[in-house]
Amino acid sequence: MPQQQVTPPSVSRDDIHTIPDDSFAGRNVCLVTGAGSGIGRATALAAAGNGLTVAATDVDEAGLEGTVDRAEELGLEGDVEPIAGDLTVDDDLERIVDRAAELGDLKYLANVAGMQHIDAIEDFPMDTYDRMHGVMLRAPLYLSKLCLPHFRETEDGEGCVGNMASVHGHYVTSDKVGYNVSKFGLRGLTQSIAAEGEGAIRSFSVSTGYVKTPLVTAQLEETAEQRGISVQEVIEDVMLGQARTTEMMEPIDVGNLFLIGFSDLGRHLNGGDLLFDGGMTLTYE
Repeated sequence: MPQQQVTPPSVSRDDIHTIPDDSFAGRNVCLVTGAGSGIGRATALAAAGNGLTVAATDVDEAGLEGTVDRAEELGLEGDVEPIAGDLTVDDDLERIVDRAAELGDLKYLANVAGMQHIDAIEDFPMDTYDRMHGVMLRAPLYLSKLCLPHFRETEDGEGCVGNMASVHGHYVTSDKVGYNVSKFGLRGLTQSIAAEGEGAIRSFSVSTGYVKTPLVTAQLEETAEQRGISVQEVIEDVMLGQARTTEMMEPIDVGNLFLIGFSDLGRHLNGGDLLFDGGMTLTYE
């Protein structure tokens, strides 16, 4: 796969899978983190394309504006409301949830925001680890804690949390300890919510291989340098080498999975993981 084919694509209206669901209506709110780019943006657009009101949050205000602009360009049924905030600041998390709840009945939470750092354990900077943990594990836990009471106050007393996990929440690669630990932790959070949700509040995680996102493209050169190989070898051997489906997913493919999980189609998906990795973790030569 040439390097240019890893470039994050734009979302079109035809890319968004529309699911008939009585709960997918403007009165219900889906809070999406990391909504300024990549999978977060795609999930926000997929939710709006299915008629939900979207509370889109990110620390990147310009990125959020881009998401709102794209939703307007596509003429999506649901509104996308930007709420800038830092997921490592509790006051911001509380403000984000309060604002989301003002938009309607807060019913869905998509914890998508992520970050990456490439280094061996011996060299891994702990301040970077702490920020990764804060964004990718502590914030999803605290946001879930804040959202649960709102879920119970909805018309049917139901709600759902979707967490963006990874193949690296199933098995790990070297030089990504912060990412690996956070993704395994997210699967534990997912199952914990299911255990306490009494069937009315569901949770699920989504685990993919490498997706065409800014997070992935940004790590190509760093991974190549760390491993002493070319960028092309990173794409072909590291990112796709173990997969049987030799193309990367697009962000909207993942966004659509979140909406399937949130919908009535996912009513028996509770604590489980949607593993869409092209066979990466379950097959070998």
